[in-house]
Amino acid sequence: MEPKRPGRRSPESAERVRDAERTKRKLLDAALSEFAANGYDGARVGEIAARAGVNKQLISYYFGGKEGLFRAMTREWLDDERDQAGPDVPAEEALRWYLRDNLKDPRIGRLAMWQALSDDPPEEESEEDTAREVALMRERQRRGEIAADLDPAAVQIALMGMTMAPVVFRRTAKRLFGVDIDDPDFETRYGDTLSRILARLAEETEHHHERNPES
Repeated sequence: MEPKRPGRRSPESAERVRDAERTKRKLLDAALSEFAANGYDGARVGEIAARAGVNKQLISYYFGGKEGLFRAMTREWLDDERDQAGPDVPAEEALRWYLRDNLKDPRIGRLAMWQALSDDPPEEESEEDTAREVALMRERQRRGEIAADLDPAAVQIALMGMTMAPVVFRRTAKRLFGVDIDDPDFETRYGDTLSRILARLAEETEHHHERNPES
């Protein structure tokens, strides 16, 4: 029999790796549902495991417990955010991604509301992540996408609020627009308005230079 080459996984080993990844994926998705429904404090690992259809001991095995699972779930979203709304992505495209992501999966907005109500939720976003966000907004100001005289922290919060507002005020949005937020027409109408608001923020920079050509 030919010996196995060093570094190559056997078919059985490769399948175990795929099974582990599928299990972790199920747990992360189930965790988002449970945390969004009940908040961090109210979430139960048994319920998360039941949603995923796996033994709850696997939460400890793969993530070290409830907090580790929460942090892994949060970090995954932050990594996705960095890819989809990073410094190379124009401000309008990033804004539309945030809106699309919230409309596609309202659990994200619900989880954010639970975190706001919690006294001490686990915090996965580091000081480095926060500094990167501020630096990104300042870079957008340098490129003229955001007016230079606006507070970057205030703009960041305002834009986050606008993209999450339809989830927070879902019934109001449906009443005002005549369609639910999962209707493509809602995303188009609301998203187009957000794009115009963002354009106004950039226009302020142009008007400033027109009024003060030497600045």
